Amino acid sequence: MRACGDIMLSAHAVEAQSGAISVKPGEANFVTVYDVRVQEVLIGGLRKLFPEAHFFAEEKDNSSVSGEEGLCFFIDPIDGTTNFIHNMQASAVSVGLYENGCPVFGAVFDPYRNEMFHAAAGEGAYLNDAPISVSSRPIQKALISFGTAPYNRDHAKDTFDRMRRVFLQCADLRRSGSAALDVCYVACGRTDAYFEDVLSPWDYAAGALILTEAGGSITDYNNGMLAPGDKKSVLCTNKSLHQTMLGLINM
Repeated sequence: MRACGDIMLSAHAVEAQSGAISVKPGEANFVTVYDVRVQEVLIGGLRKLFPEAHFFAEEKDNSSVSGEEGLCFFIDPIDGTTNFIHNMQASAVSVGLYENGCPVFGAVFDPYRNEMFHAAAGEGAYLNDAPISVSSRPIQKALISFGTAPYNRDHAKDTFDRMRRVFLQCADLRRSGSAALDVCYVACGRTDAYFEDVLSPWDYAAGALILTEAGGSITDYNNGMLAPGDKKSVLCTNKSLHQTMLGLINM
């Protein structure tokens, strides 16, 4: 993953490079040649180590992959592509490994801060070599992040209504543009909750295990579990805020 981070760090003036950016279905849904290159490097390297594994990745056709049988890697080569294009330096490489539908390993690497969030099932969560855990802040002191589901703008009204309700109860809101980092920031206590109306499995697969191993909670807006392959709403919290956040989101 660090080699993939080097690919990201090598990119300069992406927006000015001819042919470097293309558009996928949905609003403002971009892919760059760097996304494709990082994904190729990841899949190539992991396939050598796990030749039997399947791959559910953002920049490939996943129609034949369920993620619920055997080993399956969920890969977001550059989470926060729009940030990457704009040189916001708030993007990450995200890799989650599931076995028979259960998360067993997750890693999210932010090359700009040289931060590797990682967890293995039953072994706790870490930022580089240091163990991490969620906060215990109540809603009145909570710093809460959110996503705008930019590729699904039919959710805009509901999203911003939820934001207003949450904002009136918490200390403040933040919007980073990287779901993978948002989940990890809840895991390490930088923020206290994160929500977004629509996420794809590669957005949260790695972070979900990191968060739960750090003592947090992750569900959809109906308090249901997130199964591999699901594209749905996501709520992450420091656990003590979960019911409060569910109430505010669904009011």
